[in-house]
Amino acid sequence: MGESSPASAPLPIGLLADNPNFPAAWDQVVEKVKLADQLGYDSVWIGEAWGYDVFTSLADLVRVTKRIKLGTGIANVFSRSPGVIASTIATLDERSGGRMLLGLGSSGANVIEHWHGVPFEKPLRRLREYTEMINMILRREKLIYSGELFHLERGFKLQFTPLRSHIPVYIAAITPKSLEQSGEIADGVLPVYWPQDRFPALRQMLDAASARVGRPARATRIAPYFTSALITDEGQRAAARHKAREPIAWYIGRMGVFYAEMLARNGFPEEVEAVKRGWQTGPKTALEGVSDTLLDATALVGTPEEVAEKLKELQQLGVEEPILSLPPGNPDQAGEALAALMRAARA
Repeated sequence: MGESSPASAPLPIGLLADNPNFPAAWDQVVEKVKLADQLGYDSVWIGEAWGYDVFTSLADLVRVTKRIKLGTGIANVFSRSPGVIASTIATLDERSGGRMLLGLGSSGANVIEHWHGVPFEKPLRRLREYTEMINMILRREKLIYSGELFHLERGFKLQFTPLRSHIPVYIAAITPKSLEQSGEIADGVLPVYWPQDRFPALRQMLDAASARVGRPARATRIAPYFTSALITDEGQRAAARHKAREPIAWYIGRMGVFYAEMLARNGFPEEVEAVKRGWQTGPKTALEGVSDTLLDATALVGTPEEVAEKLKELQQLGVEEPILSLPPGNPDQAGEALAALMRAARA
């Protein structure tokens, strides 16, 4: 990874495809991704919780796309072994011609323990050991590994030669310890709802961690998820902003403590408390706790020209691979929005 300025090249734009765990016609998702591929978007990511399998969904996309990168956003490190993840991502990488990105994360205790039935223990250490073992497997080294959690002694080696000896690993990280570890071991981080004015501090944190282990600056790329909405006339703005508050309020009040703690650390303690109090009454009151300042710091809502301009500002702050929401609607509607944003971004 070079030392040139992060703003020296056009900003690659990624997309988070409609999560197939929520209502979405999969054939329409596929058509939208095909359009994004044709329009020049950089990557598309698929999530996973307790619904459709992420790797099967990515296999569908491999067959209908030609150049766009495809990522797990994210695969957790408790429900599949390192060997299974490594062989699966290497298989997809071969079939895609080298276009896969491996997003890893810990998920949370509720999902891991009450869906997968696995103790949610030492998630940070598990992320480190998975990353190290997956990298070993892709290099076709003998898998002899002595860690804190895993002890493998028989020296198995992947039975086929992967198309690439290294597939980029991106880690879903927002806590200080996880971000520091990611700066040591990962090719990228996938923060969610990270306040935009705090990206320079995130860059410094990652680079300091990389330097401690002898890695160069910007060894770990910043690829944040943004809730986004592209509007075509002013009459849509208020409704779009209101809807964009929904996932922020949900993550603060219904997705454990990590997102609330991250936002409180980064300048929004009052909003976090307001959202939490709001959930005691219901979703409507929780949304009211998401101030305009918090919304503007964590989401991208505006015309294609406004969003493109904001992306250029974020690039100056250290964002290297922003990931936006795949536009709603049918493929024709989404395609028009995607084309408009790409035109604005290239202007």
